[in-house]
Amino acid sequence: MTLRKLKLFTGNANPELAKEIADYLGIELGQSKVKTFCDGEIAIEINESVRGADVFIVQPTCYPTNDNIMELLIMIDAMKRASAQRITAVIPYYGYARQERKSKARDPISAKLMANLITAAGADRVVSMDLHASAIQGFFDIPLDHLPGVPLLAEYYKNMGLEDIVVVSPDIGGVVRARNMAHRLGAEIAIIDKRRPEANKAEIMNVIGNIKDKNVIMVDDIIDTAGTITKGAEVLKKMGAKTVYACCTHPVFSPPAVERLENSVIKEVMITNTIPLTPDRQGTSSKIKSISVASLLGEGIIRIHEDLSVSKLFD
Repeated sequence: MTLRKLKLFTGNANPELAKEIADYLGIELGQSKVKTFCDGEIAIEINESVRGADVFIVQPTCYPTNDNIMELLIMIDAMKRASAQRITAVIPYYGYARQERKSKARDPISAKLMANLITAAGADRVVSMDLHASAIQGFFDIPLDHLPGVPLLAEYYKNMGLEDIVVVSPDIGGVVRARNMAHRLGAEIAIIDKRRPEANKAEIMNVIGNIKDKNVIMVDDIIDTAGTITKGAEVLKKMGAKTVYACCTHPVFSPPAVERLENSVIKEVMITNTIPLTPDRQGTSSKIKSISVASLLGEGIIRIHEDLSVSKLFD
């Protein structure tokens, strides 16, 4: 059977990651251009034929979030109108994912609105990594492949050869993620019990589990302002943790995140490149190290293109 031609395009959100994925696939990035008019409107030019092609668009919806979302939607629309046979939105970081439920009256569910917009624009499929809530998969009426970042992060720590490891979830919601990493490392887990009096603020209430004289790895999907992770690390250290490491899939790093991490008791922060770290967001912190998700996303793209199982990647 002859497969339809695979084409990979990118917006302005993370072209470096898109280039890495293209190199992994052994293809050239598609020819496209994103322009912005003086009034802020976004215009997309697709400079090659995509008729009958299997098109993948790499575009995390990270900062500047709304611009990157509009680029993605307009690019999907352009591909649809250019007669692409199938369009897959590869969204390593899914913006608005933290607004996935109503926590009080009259709250929007913006993560669902995002799903509606992507579907209405003409996407046939979505690929994403470490959604803030797995239930977001159900917001889509099209297939969504959810790739976890934990296997990559766990492999890094396994190669470090650490002993006496305890994997810590910084909140109750991250227990499944922490358990997954602990299983891969053959470690125990602990949980930080916290509450949020308001957005981007956290208060540590208690630590469930034994972390005394242990090498602690705090794992989360997102580090935003780094308040939770640094306060948690401080509490763990006071309770007798030997060394505290931290890792996440999505380094949102809103200021003053890098400054907080640099001045914290955390020895090292391991992240992935789902979101590009600009100099103003990474600063000059020597604690921050990164691993690439290009091979994971590239393998996922190959499997989708060839109609093979994506879940087999994590068996």
